[in-house]
Amino acid sequence: MTTTSIPDSPQPTPPETDLPDAPAPRNSSPLATAHSQLATAVEVLGYDSGQHQMLATPRREIHVAVPLRRDDGETVLFHGFRVQHNISRGPGKGGLRYAPGVDIDEVRALAMWMTWKCGIVDLPYGGAKGGVAIDPRDYSTAELERVTRRYTSEIMPMIGPDTDVMAPDMGTDEQTMAWVMDTYSVNRGYTIPAVVTGKPLAVGGSRGRGTATSAGIVHVTAAALEEAGVPLTDVTVAVQGFGKVGSHAAAIFAERGAKVVAVSDQYGGLRNDTGIDVKRLLEHLAATGSVVGFDDAEPLSNVDLLGLEVDVLVPAAVEGVLDEQTAGRVRARWVVEGANGPTTTAGDAILARNGVTVVPDVLANAGGVVVSYFEWVQANQTYWWAEHEIAERLEHRMTSAYGDVSALARRQDLSLRDAALVIGIQRTAEAHRIRGLYP
Repeated sequence: MTTTSIPDSPQPTPPETDLPDAPAPRNSSPLATAHSQLATAVEVLGYDSGQHQMLATPRREIHVAVPLRRDDGETVLFHGFRVQHNISRGPGKGGLRYAPGVDIDEVRALAMWMTWKCGIVDLPYGGAKGGVAIDPRDYSTAELERVTRRYTSEIMPMIGPDTDVMAPDMGTDEQTMAWVMDTYSVNRGYTIPAVVTGKPLAVGGSRGRGTATSAGIVHVTAAALEEAGVPLTDVTVAVQGFGKVGSHAAAIFAERGAKVVAVSDQYGGLRNDTGIDVKRLLEHLAATGSVVGFDDAEPLSNVDLLGLEVDVLVPAAVEGVLDEQTAGRVRARWVVEGANGPTTTAGDAILARNGVTVVPDVLANAGGVVVSYFEWVQANQTYWWAEHEIAERLEHRMTSAYGDVSALARRQDLSLRDAALVIGIQRTAEAHRIRGLYP
């Protein structure tokens, strides 16, 4: 791919993030953090205000009403969103989130991060994201199916295998994607597996997709450690957020010889300085729904976990957990971001001041979208790859991307986050430049 040169300059002070005519994000919200990160990268790249505004503004977005007839006959209404931040490099790509706090600003931020993420790992996608403001734990499987099918029907003009491809995110899973695929396919009159990724193998899913985000986290952690001359087998790890991403990451870390000494979920946490038996903990989680009560570790709060003296801290839960109050507690040498946006702008500055190396979310958790891309390719070809082929291609893509980011960070004296964003944003802007402005 043709790229423009990056000006040689020291890392700048982030400029003001207020953009004319742009949506005004809440202070310390995910969108405020995303805008601040973009502004820093724009300053490094030397783009003008017009380019900045174009990169900051979603291409399309939709807000839909999602009525649900509950199992007891009551009707309730939810709000759903889908944002296509950028489609210059290819179809929109991004997850579907079910969580009570979902709003349009959060979805805008997540879609923007997806744009940069796809650029960083060099996928032919733009960034998109969707969400419904619902707590899935409060509804039956049948109710969630009706919500999913109605939401899909409402946003159908925006999605498709060549326009916008969904995947699971917080509160959704492979079954959700099967419902989306079926609803879309029934309305088109034939089966279209490539409209979603992260779906079950029986309907065109890919091997390795369920653990891809977690495996990617471990790959980039190993690359960062290798760069520092530290073997993965010599480190201690704490994982905040023991959900789909964090639990698999902990298991892979343990399989590769790292010592997982602390984990937590929304109900509480655990600590065992000699190492947690992750396999047994996963069995406990399956039986009880939480890590709390596991008999081979001491109780620990989520906040205390962030301050443990470990080598690697993996925040893999939600946005904004490392902020101006909590970032100063971090004593890990590396923070590898498994969640989207776990570190605020203020938290980032504190971690940098304290000498903590942050491997940013747009790189660290990109394994999911990489294997989603593999799934999309397989669905379009109707030819599926072996699991070892996917694992090898994922590791190569993640370690290559880390190498590119690390090299730019050293060359330009940037943080890994700024270097990653510069690469992703530059590739997106270059696609805009080459395609031209229409009309």
